[in-house]
Amino acid sequence: MSQDHEGQDHEGHDHEGRDGAPEPPGLEPAEEASGAVETAAFVLGLRARGVRDAAVLGAMERVPREAFAPLAFRDLARRDIALPLPCGQTMTAPSVIATMLAALNAQGARVLEIGTGSGYATALLLRLGAAEVVSLERYALLARNARSRLDALGFGAAMVGLADGCAPPEEIGTFDRILVNGTLRDLPPGLIERLNPGGRLVGALGTSAGPRLVAVALEADGPWRQVRETPLRIAPLTPGLAAAL
Repeated sequence: MSQDHEGQDHEGHDHEGRDGAPEPPGLEPAEEASGAVETAAFVLGLRARGVRDAAVLGAMERVPREAFAPLAFRDLARRDIALPLPCGQTMTAPSVIATMLAALNAQGARVLEIGTGSGYATALLLRLGAAEVVSLERYALLARNARSRLDALGFGAAMVGLADGCAPPEEIGTFDRILVNGTLRDLPPGLIERLNPGGRLVGALGTSAGPRLVAVALEADGPWRQVRETPLRIAPLTPGLAAAL
């Protein structure tokens, strides 16, 4: 499955932004200036592709995608394309993640993420103000790598676990929001059962026209599902734990 508490720097000092979320490690002045230009172009590119949610754009401006991309592809991290990850998985294109996060509205919520991948969306969820993030990954290698990146960048508040996200373990409880990082043919009932009353699940559903954004809300009279016309370029989600890797 793949595809984002206080952080501290290496000297043990608090390393937070103005909103209390951790800031990425600092850069030299020349690197910072160059990075600012690239970041501005990145955000403007997302706006040009229809991303309008100010909170999501702000989070994507402040969480460096290149820090989560494999080294061989970091020069492509600020482009709106999916990038290869180990285990045959992919790092979802930024505009797709932005669309899903805007539909999710994670502020103040206890969030379950299905498919940790690189950890980028996990970090974005924390930056967006999620009260708690539990992220499940089927590949042990991806889970370890994401945990390492999140810790290094000050996003250690996220819990990353090795598990089948389509059948989450009972002990992790229920959630206000569920983000499914992949396309499903249908939504597993076990996932919807993990929603708290008034909760919301966002993911991608396979249709004859390709993957489409799906949102499920758990209301008093039962689940309500809406398949939107928004196309998503996102890889299929494989259920179960990986036998290797």
